[in-house]
Amino acid sequence: MTPLGIGGVGLLGIVGLSMAGVPIGVAIALVGGIGMWAVSGPVFAAVMVQTIPFTTAAEYAFIVVPMFVLMGNVAAQAGMIEAMFDAASRWLARVRGGMYVSVTLASAGFAAVSGSTVVNAAVFSRMVLPQMVRLGYNRAVASGCIAAAGTFAVMIPPSLAFVLYGLMTGESVGKLFAAGVVPGVLTAVCYVLLIMVMVRLRPDWAPPPGRQVPLAERLASLRPLWSISLLVAVVLGGIYSGLVPPSAAGAVGAAGAILIALAQRRLTARGFADCLRQSVLMAASLFFIVIAGFLFARFLITSGFVPELTAALTGAGIGKWEFLAILVVLYLVLGMFIDGASMAVITLPFVYPIATGLGIDGLWLGVLFVKLVEIGAITPPMGLNLFAVVAASHGRISVSDVVRGIWPFVLLELGLLALLIAVPALSTWLPSTM
Repeated sequence: MTPLGIGGVGLLGIVGLSMAGVPIGVAIALVGGIGMWAVSGPVFAAVMVQTIPFTTAAEYAFIVVPMFVLMGNVAAQAGMIEAMFDAASRWLARVRGGMYVSVTLASAGFAAVSGSTVVNAAVFSRMVLPQMVRLGYNRAVASGCIAAAGTFAVMIPPSLAFVLYGLMTGESVGKLFAAGVVPGVLTAVCYVLLIMVMVRLRPDWAPPPGRQVPLAERLASLRPLWSISLLVAVVLGGIYSGLVPPSAAGAVGAAGAILIALAQRRLTARGFADCLRQSVLMAASLFFIVIAGFLFARFLITSGFVPELTAALTGAGIGKWEFLAILVVLYLVLGMFIDGASMAVITLPFVYPIATGLGIDGLWLGVLFVKLVEIGAITPPMGLNLFAVVAASHGRISVSDVVRGIWPFVLLELGLLALLIAVPALSTWLPSTM
């Protein structure tokens, strides 16, 4: 069998095992291990299975994953989300659809300290969705807005998707964070504009504006925001300036979040233990998938799949733009069924070298990949954020509700993806100033 055929069988094996109910990380690891045994022999496979997990977990750069997860969990425990949403809702009380906009702005703010879309969507579903339904907001659009705004955590740094992309490709995590700032802010602004247009065209999707909140109350609502502003300034400012490397910035952010929460007396021993437990579980699941991905990548390399695929595409005369079109279709389809971490470890080992060989900037490719992960997280039938909202709503929202409400945001995201492809400078300008 040719190397292309071997790699194709491996990819189909992962899909088949996943559809049979095998966890995606286990499926990737099994295919990688069995593939190396078949291609390079049992001794080589045994050595790789023994050494890759240790060398991956011992890599110092990976410390950023549990630290950023812990920072986000502590920030949520300390009530920083509630403070942001309360401030936004007070300032937007006289705006029709103000709670849609408040969710959008608060999600963007929380994304700056949390790298998990699922956590973002679940927290806002528990905190805001019951109130929105009670006030007369359209339940489908409300749940769709929460699910879609939760994806800001993928693009706005510190993003676990950018960390994983950097670790899989060797690109600078700090520059990837900078590359996500402009697209992330642009996405949040476009969400606000979309909401304003939607409630104007469909007034029944939002209740009439409420009473004007006195200026003194609005100003007072800004006071608690000092904590999250300080945290974002220290972490992202330190990375951008070069004073703090990304691996250390995670630890600085986690320590800062803990100190702020303790100073505000909003972190109990039980709450901190819960934050640690959630962080360990999330980091362990990501580590398992990453280790499985490196096993699969070694299989693709030893089988000759990557160089033969590169040669085949080059020989076929496929250029940069044609390859990007193929990638968009590939990731849009994959995103409907698997999560972003699995997409990264399965595809980046062969996608990245081919893309850079065609002259595609690695940072630009990273932003496009993360934007496609965003879209996948809210695309039926298996978008993770859709199910996070349904699970956190405790029966108030059905899957059909959130699917009906998500489509305006999916269409907007596709438009933003086209803009990022057409204007690479949106992704590459800020990193170039570092």
